Amino acid sequence: MGIVTDAWSWLTTGANWEGDGGIGSRLAEHVYVSGAALLLACAVALPLGLWLGHLGKGGATAVNLSNAGRAVPVFAVLALFMVSPLRNAGYVPTVIALVLFAVPPLLTNAYVGMREVDRAVVEAARGMGMSGGQVFRRVELPLARPLVMTGLRSAAVQVVATATIAAMVGQGGLGRIITAGFNTYNTPQVVAGALLVALLALTVEALLVGADRLLGRRAGNDGTAG
Repeated sequence: MGIVTDAWSWLTTGANWEGDGGIGSRLAEHVYVSGAALLLACAVALPLGLWLGHLGKGGATAVNLSNAGRAVPVFAVLALFMVSPLRNAGYVPTVIALVLFAVPPLLTNAYVGMREVDRAVVEAARGMGMSGGQVFRRVELPLARPLVMTGLRSAAVQVVATATIAAMVGQGGLGRIITAGFNTYNTPQVVAGALLVALLALTVEALLVGADRLLGRRAGNDGTAG
């Protein structure tokens, strides 16, 4: 318990929140990198996964290719970028490495969610005269939402936790607090940094769960109204 108490004391010391290397600044950097990577991954993986799931063609190949990327450690990808011309591009190498890490769960869940929609429901919608786009928006997408959101939550938590690797190449984020603690043999600081990362990941998870429930209630109200 002593380490936890010391870590709490470090977190509640005002001086540790101030300046460019303070908790506030490192937290902002971490949120920026994680958010940028997650948004880019969503922009790539979700439309592709949903579209392939709607078509029912080529999705298995895309999912297998994206999952193959999981076998490559994120730090190894980042290390390769750091010996390329991208090493002087700020957070770009870290963001790209995190995007590659986040795409598999997003793509897989989007595709599987669409393919697990009851085909009888889809055919009934088409029999009512709905176009392909209407079936996608009004039937498949709402029914696939739970799995899609599960993939989004998984990707978001993984990205937030993995973004600490930015510190390994001298960039910002909460990982800098942890590495600085290791360098100075300051165990309470290391624990405090780890707690901050865990708290941020849990907060992101809670926000996405809340957003999922809100979307579910709206979908239910729309269905009732219809």
